[in-house]
Amino acid sequence: MSAAPYFLTPEALRHPDSTKWLKYPGDVLPLWVADMDYGISPYITAALHERLHSGLGYFTYHRPEPQMAPLLTQKLATQGVTDLPAGGFRTLPGVVPGLYASVLGLTSPGDDVISFTPIYPPFLSAISDHGRRLRSADLLHTDAGWQIDWDALEAAVTPAARLLMLCHPHNPTGRVWTRAELERLADFAVRHRLWVVSDELHADLSFMGPHTAFVSVNPELRERTVTLTGPCKTYNTAGLGIGAAFSHSLALLDRLNRATVGVMGQPSAMSMTMWQAALEGGGEWLEVVLEQLRANRDLLSARLGSELSWVRYSPPEATYLALLDLRAHPRHADIQQFLLQEAGVALNDGLTFGAGYQGFVRLNFATSPDILNEAIDRVVRACRF
Repeated sequence: MSAAPYFLTPEALRHPDSTKWLKYPGDVLPLWVADMDYGISPYITAALHERLHSGLGYFTYHRPEPQMAPLLTQKLATQGVTDLPAGGFRTLPGVVPGLYASVLGLTSPGDDVISFTPIYPPFLSAISDHGRRLRSADLLHTDAGWQIDWDALEAAVTPAARLLMLCHPHNPTGRVWTRAELERLADFAVRHRLWVVSDELHADLSFMGPHTAFVSVNPELRERTVTLTGPCKTYNTAGLGIGAAFSHSLALLDRLNRATVGVMGQPSAMSMTMWQAALEGGGEWLEVVLEQLRANRDLLSARLGSELSWVRYSPPEATYLALLDLRAHPRHADIQQFLLQEAGVALNDGLTFGAGYQGFVRLNFATSPDILNEAIDRVVRACRF
């Protein structure tokens, strides 16, 4: 069984359930929402086919640990996470519900929540939708890449601050926080007595080597941190929503459960099968995908450097998402719409990642080199000025 991913054609990608490929007209190249234009691992496909022959009755949601916990425990140990207690995993229908549950369970209306910006949009909505206040610390975009502004982070602290929301690796910049940065962040959280939710959904999509879980860098984080994880970005299975929250503190997990009792859905039997198969046999497929993503990132970097040198851009260290600063363009105020209309390329608008990021766009390079090159050709033609 071949482990190599294959590029899906635009015709195959424009199926009736594809948000990415159906949102815009057929002549638009969609390099926006974060799923890949690749076929999934045949190991996962085979497991799903086998599962269909086993019946789809009520799933044992009350005891997922026999299937998943040993596999997750083994995986997390490679990221420095050890000694999780029995019951230290709670399955979720996805990581975004976990962000909302963390805000609801670890803060109260009127509390302040600290996060870096730019940031994945559900961080912002999880805070605002339920009457909490964002205290943002803008990252610095330097010649060396995106960096934490430690003074801005300290300035974000207020007497009402209760929670630090971390994205690691970071979406949309693609930064992989170094161990030194994580240790300094841990000291910050402990010093200010903050709860922490760390979204580590993109942990397996790092070009920098093995992932270091935030909770692993300081033992004092164990009783104040909930980490969110899942397989759907790594294995291109976003349509099979599933995730997990894990913590050394069962009390924190219980707070998330109580805050969402009766309204938090459960992952499906097929989702559980998919994740188990990914953990058991998806590694070879993932290695090939990472090689392709690295090649695409380098292709994007080279072409931007030679043909759009005025675009400020730091090659991502993880994820398949690139944040481009196009504020030097005359149409920077509506650059996403400009590129959609004039280039026929759909990207994410920077404003969705936080106030002050109008003029930025996020580009998803998890596609074939042919589609990526065509999209860059279109942007280059449209952006001559």
